[in-house]
Amino acid sequence: MANYVVPPELLAPYLPYKTELDFFKDETYVSLVGFMFLNTKIKGYSIPYHVNFEEVNLRFYVKHNDNGNWQRGVTFIKEIVPRPAITLIANSLYSEKYVTAKMKHAHNEISSGLETEYEWRHGNKWNRLATLSEKKSVPICQGSEEEFIAEHYWGFTKVKANRTSAYEVNHERWEIFPVLNYKIDCDFTNLYGEEFSFLNTAEPSSVFMAKGSEVKIFHKRNLN
Repeated sequence: MANYVVPPELLAPYLPYKTELDFFKDETYVSLVGFMFLNTKIKGYSIPYHVNFEEVNLRFYVKHNDNGNWQRGVTFIKEIVPRPAITLIANSLYSEKYVTAKMKHAHNEISSGLETEYEWRHGNKWNRLATLSEKKSVPICQGSEEEFIAEHYWGFTKVKANRTSAYEVNHERWEIFPVLNYKIDCDFTNLYGEEFSFLNTAEPSSVFMAKGSEVKIFHKRNLN
């Protein structure tokens, strides 16, 4: 997870109906995230050749007031996966912003730590997000930027100007592998639009690798 401080006005056009931006220490963030889906099931069923696959997404952080209870979640600007059937199902079931691209990944333990990388192709360019991290995971500190990034348990999708798709996400509290070094080679301009071009040369506020877990996504509901 590579996390960047961005101006709130950059995110305003993507903000779903009935949500507002979630701030951490008066700042708003976007995150470039690479991860693996493993042993994936949809409504209890595995789809052959669509069980284990990569995803890279660009997301930001929002919250929704549900009768006085704040639901903190994420909104995706774009989600990239390697198979068109995944794109079709996710966009149809959850009104998400999936696109399909060639992708690859690697995860290796070496003497100096864990090497993890995700690559995805857009046009003629292979983009890359890679880290060298420590081998031992540690708990996320309360009140930290890492906690803010990782501890969001809802997804909110802008379907229309006056309609939002919302779904709950359930998983245990993650630990993280502290990152020793990282490499980001991403063409934000061509992938996400000219307004994100400044991220091509921006330094992330933080980069960390999370220790994943079993995740359950619940049925969506509409906020009208």
